[in-house]
Parts: sequence; structure tokens; C-alpha cells
Amino acid sequence: MSEMTLCEKVLARASGKDSVTPGEIIEAKPDVAMSHDNTYLVYRSFVDTGATEISDPGSIAVVLDHRAPASTVNAADSQKEIRRIVKEFGIGRFFDVGSGICHQLLVEDGIVQPGMLVIGSDSHSTTYGAVGAIGIGIGAMDMASIWAKGSLWLKVPESIRLEIAGAPRLGVYAKDIALKMVSELGPMGADYCCIEFHGSYFSTPNLSERMTLCNMAAEAGAKCATVPSRFFKNEVTHSDSKSVRACELPDDKAEYGRELSIDAGALEPLVALPSLVSNCAPVSSVEGEPIDQAFLGTCTNGRLDDLMIASSILKGRRISGGVRLIVTPASREIYLSAMKNGIIETLIDAGAVVTNPGCGPCMGAHQGLLADGEVCISSGNRNFRGRMGSSEARIYLASPATVAASAIEGKIADPRSYLR
Repeated sequence: MSEMTLCEKVLARASGKDSVTPGEIIEAKPDVAMSHDNTYLVYRSFVDTGATEISDPGSIAVVLDHRAPASTVNAADSQKEIRRIVKEFGIGRFFDVGSGICHQLLVEDGIVQPGMLVIGSDSHSTTYGAVGAIGIGIGAMDMASIWAKGSLWLKVPESIRLEIAGAPRLGVYAKDIALKMVSELGPMGADYCCIEFHGSYFSTPNLSERMTLCNMAAEAGAKCATVPSRFFKNEVTHSDSKSVRACELPDDKAEYGRELSIDAGALEPLVALPSLVSNCAPVSSVEGEPIDQAFLGTCTNGRLDDLMIASSILKGRRISGGVRLIVTPASREIYLSAMKNGIIETLIDAGAVVTNPGCGPCMGAHQGLLADGEVCISSGNRNFRGRMGSSEARIYLASPATVAASAIEGKIADPRSYLR
């Protein structure tokens, strides 16, 4: 049997094969299949197949997060139908409005475990690689196939080995490293590839930081991204299945299509300039650019440590007049923890508006849209034209620390002066 990467091992198990190779077409059975507000589209396609029962309801997870609470009557009608569907088909893993963002919840609740294959009807399903799983994003029609027969066709991705070495300097976080990664690879540099992370950097990052890196891999076109479990053996719940546990690590002599490296210790705080995630520059090069809105949240950077970093900068300070600071925790659990720790109080005292958990502002659905000509600095994952409202608005992407510092000054600011 040939030596395989982590992705190849997971896909081989999921397809019942001893081994697979890049480019091979397989029929894989996912351990978890997730859909969100597009579940009604999944259902309609499922009905069109002629199927009347979901093949494996226990593998299905449904999360209402993109327009939560409903932002339009159409969204409300769709969510009403989704609640009926999950009840009718006995889908137990249902997370209603206010629970949080799908990628956060599936990891937070231990549903996703190392060595699993997770299919999600969302492009940022790459996030699940943070626990050593393989997360792949698909469309609603493909998800309907999983509902109907429990499997779908996949092409085995080529794997890229990305070595991240060194310890970040003051003011540099996982988001900055992720932006550097996307900048180096380009917007399609990892098209239909799996990015497999390695390196001495992973001796310290926590789950939240790994989620940021795997999440942002999608912005380089990656089909999936993953961190082998050797970097976090005791940090997550492992599967009881021996076959799943056997897929937690790549083989020592696995072959990679490319091998790249990033020196985390050489980086300074970065921002992605409008309107392309790979268009990155040092924050020092755009300091002073006026902003109208600062947004802290998303499945990329809405976790407790992100809120904690921002609150430490904002404590005892106020955001600049004329600037809106919108904070959206990634889950109810994170929201409650931030309340108990005094983080939410600090953010509100500084002038922030704190919303319920969800995706609204990031995807331009509601709870903080941008007007023509407005400028936002966001901890999100995309800054395309029209992403957060008007197509005439401009979006910069940055770490939570840079977002917080910028909110205070009313213009893009280097966070390092607030961290010394």
C-alpha cells in the first residue's frame, strides 16, 4: 500500500479503499454532512431525486446561522420550512437561530473529530481541518445526493505541505499568518488542493488559531486544509472508531504536490486591501486610512480569544466618534463566556454594538451593512466588492487586534502601540 497524506488516508477510508491517489474519482461516505440556511434548497433537490427518506439522518447536521434571526420574510419562510423538515426526518443535530455559526458549533460540540470526513454546503468547511479532520465544501444539489444515498463522488485533491516555522512577534496573530498564506499562494494557488499544515509554529497555537488558518485556506482556493493531530493530541475528543483514528496522521513518506514555508517570526501585522483577500500589505503601509465601521466576529475570528484580544485593547478606551464597532460572537457558548469574563461589558463600555451569534454582517445579510463609499475593517474572511453591503463600499481584512486599534483611532491603526 502506498504512503498517503492525511487527506488521502481519510478519503481512502471513506471510500472503502486501501489507498487513493490525487486525481482519482471516488465515491465517499461522509461521517458528518452539514447544511445551514440553504437546507431548504437541499431539501428541494432531495425531493427531485425521488427519494423519500434520508439515508443516514444521524450523520446530518443543520444550522440556522446565515440570516439569524430571519432578515426578510423569505428567510423566515425558509427557516420555518427547515424546522418542519428536521422534525419530519428525525434530524437530531439541529441548531436553531442564536446557537452560533455552523463551523464553530460542529467543532465546539465535538461532532467533528480527527480523521473524519466532513462535508458541508459552505465553502469554509475547510475549518474542520483544525481538529485533524478533512472538511470539504459542496453545493446544495451535491448535499441532496448525500441525503438520498449517503455518499457522493469526489476527486481526490493533491496535497500541499505548508511548513510554518517560528514564533510570531508582538501584534502578529494567526490571522496575519493566514493572510500571508493567501498572499503567497494567490486567490487560486491552492485550487482543489488540500493544504496540510506542519512546522514548529504549531507547538503553541490553540484550537482557535488553527481554525483561523484552516478557514482562510478557502481563500486560496483550497478544497480542504488540515493540521495533523500530533500537534494537539490531548486538546480534542478523538473518535471511538479504530478506522477513523487510523487516519489522524499522514504517512512519513507521503508525497506532496508542492512544499511551501512561511516564517511566522518574520511577519508584522498585515491587512488585506480592497477588494481581494490575497492583496495583502503591512498595516504600516495603510495606517491613517479613515474607516466608518469595524467588525469583529465570523467563523474566522469570532472566538473567545479573539474577543479577549480586542477587549484588552479597548479596555478603558472609547471608539472614535462616527465609527461603528459591531461585535458578533461565533456561538452562544462564546457569548456567555465573554459575558462571565467581563469581555462583553468592556466592549459595550467602549461603544461596541454586540449582536447575537451568526453570519449576518460578514456576508452582508443584515446587522451591519455598508453604504456607498463607506470603509470597513473586518476580522472576516472575504472583502470582495459587495460582500458586506454596497458594491461601492471598501473592506479591509485584519486581525482582531488591528480591528480594535482601528476602531479607537477611527482609521486603520497598528495594534502594536496598544500592546506594549
